[in-house]
Amino acid sequence: MTRAVDVLVVGAGPTGLTLALQAHDHGARVRVVERRPELFRPSRALILHPRTLETLRPLGVTDALLGLADTAPSARLHLGSRVVEAGLADLALPDTAFPHLSLIRQTDVERVLAGALADRGVEVERGTELVTVREAKDGAYAVLRSDGGAEEIRCSFVAGCDGPDSTVRACAGVGWYGGPYAVEAVLADVELVREPDRTSAPGPASVPAAASGRTAASAPTGVEAFAGRQGLLLLFPLGEQAAWRLLATRAREPGRDPGAGPVFGRPGTAVPLAELRQLLRDAGSDARIERLAWSARVPLQYRLAACFRRGRLFLLGDAAHNYSPATGQGMNAGIQDAVNLGWKLGFAVGDGGPEGRPDGDVLLDSYDRERRAAARRRLLLTHTAFWAEASTGRVPSWLRGVVAPHGAPAVPVLLARRRLVAEGVRVISQLRAGYRHSPLSVTGTPRLRGVPRPGDRLPDATVSTGGPPRRLHHLLARPGVHLLLQRDAAPLPDAVAGPHVDVLRLASSPGHGLVVVRPDGHVGYTCAVVDPAALNGWLTLVGAAAPPADRP
Repeated sequence: MTRAVDVLVVGAGPTGLTLALQAHDHGARVRVVERRPELFRPSRALILHPRTLETLRPLGVTDALLGLADTAPSARLHLGSRVVEAGLADLALPDTAFPHLSLIRQTDVERVLAGALADRGVEVERGTELVTVREAKDGAYAVLRSDGGAEEIRCSFVAGCDGPDSTVRACAGVGWYGGPYAVEAVLADVELVREPDRTSAPGPASVPAAASGRTAASAPTGVEAFAGRQGLLLLFPLGEQAAWRLLATRAREPGRDPGAGPVFGRPGTAVPLAELRQLLRDAGSDARIERLAWSARVPLQYRLAACFRRGRLFLLGDAAHNYSPATGQGMNAGIQDAVNLGWKLGFAVGDGGPEGRPDGDVLLDSYDRERRAAARRRLLLTHTAFWAEASTGRVPSWLRGVVAPHGAPAVPVLLARRRLVAEGVRVISQLRAGYRHSPLSVTGTPRLRGVPRPGDRLPDATVSTGGPPRRLHHLLARPGVHLLLQRDAAPLPDAVAGPHVDVLRLASSPGHGLVVVRPDGHVGYTCAVVDPAALNGWLTLVGAAAPPADRP
């Protein structure tokens, strides 16, 4: 038996790495194991949403992520013979510091998160596999296997961030509901050249096979999207073994077992070069594949776990839910799961935390109540979008092949309506998502009006704390619970708040009330007056109150 840890994180993708960071920064001892011995794998995701960047900001990684991302992406949408140009930067989102979509490889996200963990003294243990896990009264016991042999460790909690074929989910005996799609995805890294005898609008630039010799003029820029009867084809200038990443959907081959092969994003059966070239021709692209570096066909599925928590075992990311690639939800959903759960696990095992007390399960159960409801909404969103983008049924094929080209002239008009576009991004990015029905969302008496309701995301705003105006999210960009006192609010009694609580008085907000913001950026408690007893009750509920010995 090796030393005990508070949280064993199984899986070192974006979800597991984020969870480890969030739990560590809120007081937990973490250990991260990953069965893949190698660091590199083809990226499963290529986009970060504004809300995801907001939730990562207190962990101190957003600057590094944005330094590797394209935050002003452009796209060219091909609808039949028509081409629509679209910019996805500087959207009309005044209440966030990230009013744009960010194109970035998943491998880059993992590298930044793993580096942040290493800076905290936590190294990912690659080539270490979870064999089994069991629960006992004093914790969870996990058996790990690596080249050095097998070991058993005791931990307070186990977080399953180990993908659709999750060992943690299997050990927990949690159901896995849903099924396969009738279409599959094709992934490839390719070098492209333009056909010399084609005269349509410019497409992907000519790129030599030796990517290191690329010049700025010939480097690929912008996303190319082709929507046709047979599905969707996307060309991202984010290849890892070549300049371009190709993502296409097509009907699953008749007779092929949808359960066989890898799940989305994991390398599977290679796709012949001839088939990839045919996909480009069918889509109407004037580009030709000059070199194929890597390819795979990947089955697609929609899945949802029966629950996200069973005792001391938790499920996050692809272990808890599986979506189609439509609207780019997978990596973003997993990161937001991790930010939600990480602080709760940290407080649950920290001094004064609720673990072992009657109200302890309220905090830990809130993860399932909050994030499973969010996952169901995401599943509906992605299912609907994927039907429109990729279904080979008669109606969606007709809409893409006939109606969309005729409606193409209206697309620039719609895109010019920035507020309409911004509202769509809010929905896709989960900026509208909230937890009003969570047991952690408490409204004090008397009710404070004119502020976000408990459970809502706290919008960014320009505020003053007595000095020059500052952005609110910048002031809160650190771990912990944040107590926002209005200008005329009574001072807090000594030793009400624990070590993970910051207090900020807003001189620009008249009133006598307070707003308490959770570590994941959602409002937890509001009241029109400072009620020490009620405030202490909420802080105790989440494990952020001062230890009893420190209270007056």
